[in-house]
Amino acid sequence: MGKIKKIGVLTSGGDSPGMNAAIRAVTRTALYEGLEVMGIRQGYSGMINSDFFPMYASSVSDIIQKGGTILKTARCEEFRTPEGRQKAYDNLRQAQIDGVVVIGGDGSFTGARLFNEEHEIPIVGIPGTIDNDIFGTDYTIGYDTALNTVVEAVDKIRDTASAHNRMFFVEVMGAEAGFIALFSGIATGAEAIIIPELKGEERDIKKMIQAGNVRKKSSNLIIVAEGDKGGGAFTIAEQVKADFPEFDIRVSILGHLQRGGSPSAIDRVNASRLGHAAVEALLDGQQSVMVGLSNGEIVLISFRKAVKLHKDVNHSLVELARILSV
Repeated sequence: MGKIKKIGVLTSGGDSPGMNAAIRAVTRTALYEGLEVMGIRQGYSGMINSDFFPMYASSVSDIIQKGGTILKTARCEEFRTPEGRQKAYDNLRQAQIDGVVVIGGDGSFTGARLFNEEHEIPIVGIPGTIDNDIFGTDYTIGYDTALNTVVEAVDKIRDTASAHNRMFFVEVMGAEAGFIALFSGIATGAEAIIIPELKGEERDIKKMIQAGNVRKKSSNLIIVAEGDKGGGAFTIAEQVKADFPEFDIRVSILGHLQRGGSPSAIDRVNASRLGHAAVEALLDGQQSVMVGLSNGEIVLISFRKAVKLHKDVNHSLVELARILSV
């Protein structure tokens, strides 16, 4: 592979606040380094359909504060096939794109890893997912904003729960990981937090509720990760209703509002750092790696590790939540 002269940038998978800040940083860093930049619309579908367009400094003006992604995003089944990846490669070569920055989650990185195993165009990833569940990085773009969105919503639910002496089950995003549920639960003073990572007595919600009832709490707020093995907020609420028929129980599903909104300052700054680092990594000859943040410093993690290895929650925080709920 020769010297990189033109790069492409795309967003893939679920959108997250701060993706635009990363796009901005990638574009302007590349231009500063004398590279050409091509935007790729609709994720890997854009590679397969040659949906490329040139990007300039003005292309990314006034986007750092916007949620979503100006490049749009999509999941692409065709890219899962060798034929689809070959078509994407041919289109990139025809457009003279020498390297690609992919902003997305583990599914996006799986596709990028397979592509790099088959073709020589290097890809560097930037972790963009509100779930914060990618191994090798302490932070993923959008997590901080989503967390603040959840805390604001749950605080409002707490007000009405207290006014009516109700028990509220609030379901937050986290299909396979409980980072949003755990942190938002601690931040909002939840009486119980139910996440996929909990096992055995840690999941004994009946005991948690009984302890709170003995202290005659005026309301109970329980945070549930959507991917919990107990079946989600509605299923768990039905089980609790059977055990405590005297409680006035309500369920609130926060849903996709967690993905939207203007990114927080932390998401804007960290996304900018990662966008810059991704371009520098390409110029340094890196490929099939993700740029991440560990203890505040930029790190490089192979796609293989980022996808294969599991990132666990901090179980000392689980214990902290249990102690503070008394």
